[in-house]
Amino acid sequence: MACTRRTKTLVSTCVILSGMTNIVCLLYVGWVTNYIANIYIKVPMPLPDRKLEGDKRGDTIRIMERLDRLENVVNQHIQETPGRGEDGQADTSFSDSSLFAHWGQELSPENRRVALKMFQYYGYNAYLSDRLSLDRLIPDLRPDGCRNITYPLNLPQVSIVFIFVNEALSVILRSIHSAIKRTPSHLLKEIILVDDYSNSNELKEKLQDFVSETNSKHPGFIKMVRHSKQEGLIRSRVSGWRAATAPVVALFDAHVEFNVGWAEPILQRIKEDRTRIISPSFDNIKYDTFEIEEYPLSAQGFDWELWCRYLNPPKSWWHKGNKTAPIQSPALIGCFVVDRLYFEEIGLLDEGMEVYGGENVELGIRVWQCGGSVEVLPCARIAHIERAHKPYTEDLTSHVRRNALRVAEVWMDEFKSHVYMAWNIPMEAILISAGHRSHIGVTIQAVICVRVYI
Repeated sequence: MACTRRTKTLVSTCVILSGMTNIVCLLYVGWVTNYIANIYIKVPMPLPDRKLEGDKRGDTIRIMERLDRLENVVNQHIQETPGRGEDGQADTSFSDSSLFAHWGQELSPENRRVALKMFQYYGYNAYLSDRLSLDRLIPDLRPDGCRNITYPLNLPQVSIVFIFVNEALSVILRSIHSAIKRTPSHLLKEIILVDDYSNSNELKEKLQDFVSETNSKHPGFIKMVRHSKQEGLIRSRVSGWRAATAPVVALFDAHVEFNVGWAEPILQRIKEDRTRIISPSFDNIKYDTFEIEEYPLSAQGFDWELWCRYLNPPKSWWHKGNKTAPIQSPALIGCFVVDRLYFEEIGLLDEGMEVYGGENVELGIRVWQCGGSVEVLPCARIAHIERAHKPYTEDLTSHVRRNALRVAEVWMDEFKSHVYMAWNIPMEAILISAGHRSHIGVTIQAVICVRVYI
């Protein structure tokens, strides 16, 4: 019995000491992050004479000042240029084994060279895309229960917006054709093409010919928005929204193929509640063979880098036999459908973001904060090309990180944003002295573990 009592006493002592240690660590990190913010990071002095009408507490001004400080950190410590090869040009070297592993073995050496060059430019097999039908059939991957659902005829109309920069013409045309073919005509009001300053003559001439020919039969059905400079994906989506006139706006990349019955379940959910922002379930178009690969049903969340991630819910979460119910989702994967006026009411997207990345997480947080919700619908399926690389630049890391930092500054409180910055920017980038660097890194990791599991 004595041994048992001593053991219990020892365990209790360890638990108490462990709890006290965690509290000390939390207090220490709070002190350190504030110390870093006040001493090592140059913060612009507040401007007391800046006032914003209707902002009595000064919240907007404080956020603007924090963003000014963030820009200083980003400009000093994050490289904005992509990686370069030995010749000074962007390094776009790819092994041909990636493209030809499952396709193209029968091609002649010259055709393989052409296909590889197109792959390096577009990030997918544009050579094969040019040889596929624009109206090709794709497998119906909806759950069985979705095919027996009926929808009312008086659903709201939708404007479909396609965003692109230097996309393959055949891929854009296939996106348009599949949208027209697989969306009921009484629901599809218009298609809007947003060209974010492409330098391809094919997209300037041949695409315009297609638009003009279509509009000669259906006046005003396709609208073209061409930027005079490259604005990036986020501001391009806002440009598309501004051109839309239907009650509902669908914002998509221009390398998708719509499946049958994609629109009705989305429009029904938005009609029931205009504060819902809906994402279809995405399947994969393989970048090399253009085969359709079914993706498992998943929610869309984000990690501590504020980068969007697919989250596969446990099967036990599903109601037995009900695989058609919408999934509540913390974030968006980037392509989404929204009530046009509600989107304006919540502030659209953050147009202070640059190039690419971060807006999907920011919008998810914004919607939940503003009383709305984000849903993924199993009955609405769209296939999306998996690219080997993105079109804007070979290295998007700096832009994605900058935008994520902006999300942290706007939506996290002061303490959390400092912890986030210390965790996600290299330690030397926030000017932590060598004597404290390793110890602070360990401490912040402990705090993040606590925040994840509570």
